[in-house]
Amino acid sequence: MKDNNQPKVQKKPFELKNFKNTRIDNYYWLNNRDNPEVIDYLNQENEYYESNTSHTVNFQKKLFEEIKNKIKEDDESVPYFLNGYWYVTKFKENLNYPIHVRYKKTLNAKEEIIFDCNELAKGHSYFNLSNFKVSPNNKIVAYSVDKVSRRLYTIKFKNLETGKIYTEEIKNTSGNFAWAEDNITLFYSARNVATLRNEKIFKHKLSNNPKKDELVFFEKDDTFYTSVFKSKSNKFIFIASSSTLTSEYRYLYSESPDENFKLFNKRKRGVEYSVSHFEDSFYIITNKDKAHNYKLLKTSINNTTDDHWECVIDHRKDVLIEGIDIFKDFLVLSERFNGLNRINVLNWNTKKDFYINFESETFCAYTTGNLDFNSTKLRYSFNSLNQPFSVIEFDLNSKEKKILKQHVVLDEKFDPNNYKTERIWAKSVDGQKLPISLVYNKNLRNEGGNPLLLYGYGSYGNTIDPTFSVSRLSLLDRGFVFAIAHVRGSEYLGRSWYENGKLLKKKNTFNDFIDCTKFLIKEGYSSKGHVYAYGGSAGGLLIGAVINMAPNLYNGVIAAVPFVDVVTTMLDETIPLTTGEYDEWGNPNNEEFYNYILSYSPYDNVKNIKYPNILVTTGLHDSQVQYWEPAKWVAKLRELKKDDNKLFLNTNMDSGHGGSSGRFEAIKDLVKEYAFLLDLEKIYK
Repeated sequence: MKDNNQPKVQKKPFELKNFKNTRIDNYYWLNNRDNPEVIDYLNQENEYYESNTSHTVNFQKKLFEEIKNKIKEDDESVPYFLNGYWYVTKFKENLNYPIHVRYKKTLNAKEEIIFDCNELAKGHSYFNLSNFKVSPNNKIVAYSVDKVSRRLYTIKFKNLETGKIYTEEIKNTSGNFAWAEDNITLFYSARNVATLRNEKIFKHKLSNNPKKDELVFFEKDDTFYTSVFKSKSNKFIFIASSSTLTSEYRYLYSESPDENFKLFNKRKRGVEYSVSHFEDSFYIITNKDKAHNYKLLKTSINNTTDDHWECVIDHRKDVLIEGIDIFKDFLVLSERFNGLNRINVLNWNTKKDFYINFESETFCAYTTGNLDFNSTKLRYSFNSLNQPFSVIEFDLNSKEKKILKQHVVLDEKFDPNNYKTERIWAKSVDGQKLPISLVYNKNLRNEGGNPLLLYGYGSYGNTIDPTFSVSRLSLLDRGFVFAIAHVRGSEYLGRSWYENGKLLKKKNTFNDFIDCTKFLIKEGYSSKGHVYAYGGSAGGLLIGAVINMAPNLYNGVIAAVPFVDVVTTMLDETIPLTTGEYDEWGNPNNEEFYNYILSYSPYDNVKNIKYPNILVTTGLHDSQVQYWEPAKWVAKLRELKKDDNKLFLNTNMDSGHGGSSGRFEAIKDLVKEYAFLLDLEKIYK
């Protein structure tokens, strides 16, 4: 029986013709945030959500305090040393935003506050300091801020000696920039306001009018994005230009910012490469010559074209190279083998290498904060689904480990040993082994099955690692099992795992998730009526496709900022991100891709069937997935679904793709999702 109080949205049929197919989109008109009717509909949905979840408000407050009280509010990052200064990020009790400070030469020196983001955020419902970099002479800091959550960043400058903010502001940037060695030249990437594509690199001279900035590179191919960065050695400025499948670099000496950038190696479709500098060579990670999992090459700084590239570490069929850290005496490779991280260390002088190994069934380890080129100590982070984050300093000479910071859970009852982590393997319909990472409170695990939340993403080669979450304890301690389905479309099992979950093989991602769900039920981790699914952005597409294909498997799903109107979005080149996504989803201007995408696009495949309980979240200013995709999807679900289950659309009218800013506001977003799940399980304690 339909809920008569649910939001009413007018149907205004709009005809979309492509090839021999005609689609009627009754909610196409929602694509206009300046239309008062649209805002009224979103507000109706918010009111409906708030009215129907009002009985959980006190429980949400309880969850909020529970999670907040486990977080060390007075906290600070591990100091890192760069160019004569130690840098630290601090958090203070009851304050939402970080405070960035530095100390000259020693941590006992006088503290200098670079930014107090709590002050900068005053008067703004959203605030994000996305990036800051100090000039080579340590006197000026460039920084980028977003106060709308549209990911259009304004670059500003501050004199660290006087505290003065410079008058010039560089608007509509990606927040990405690099200082030249002269301390007055800044290269930055500008963002197209309509498409949000990073398409131009400009050169700015401090104290000059940004309107007169010199354009040094324009990426004309609208499927490419461009960015700029400085080598760790500080010798070079690089311009990177890349699409999903192809990359190209330009470079100049950072001491000569007024010279012209030189082409490193001309782009070749399907060939990806990245560049790092060491002494008289450039080091290149590339998939050239069908090295799907990448190989490491090098070339002289005087001969950069690929006919001069020499092999350092060859391609390995079972090892994915994810990145490198270059030090004066060592080369560190980040690798993935059989889904798990490992770190390989090569001594430049002895040519001998060794691995830093990790004794755990499923975990996440990655190098972090290694900015000092001359250091002989490597920093890496380690955590798992039951082990909080640790930052570890590894002496590359003595091989001794030192824990610099262990994140603290402020709960006397917390014991990592109370939580069991596992990695299990399901089987796909086409015979593939599907890895699943999971965690549960071993004292609350029932043989008959527990409520289970299965998380998935599976796009762009992004791998969802099994990381620790303080907030997740609130689910685990109420009997939930949490699991991650490492479906195809990620690079969990190497580059081929990604290639087999994209373009005309995209449905593998959805089938894998369904197969993981069935396996978890079969193995007794959960039972019918108690399984839940979560995905955000492209993971929201996954959720939307899955509930069209197998709605009866799930009691409830959460789709956060979901990419669900795939065909219409991918046909509209004016929408942000569209053209750069063709190599991921396919170009629907091609009939084969059009028909394939249409066959799984969640919005286009909503049926007159029973769906699970659904919570959908979005942000009015979302730059990645426009708000109207989830809004249209919910409207169509309301029209067609045959059940009485809950369907909520909650739109944050002040935020974008990442949700609320500030560490405590973000918790409030999270507890809404947790309350939705726990309410369905009738768990309120």
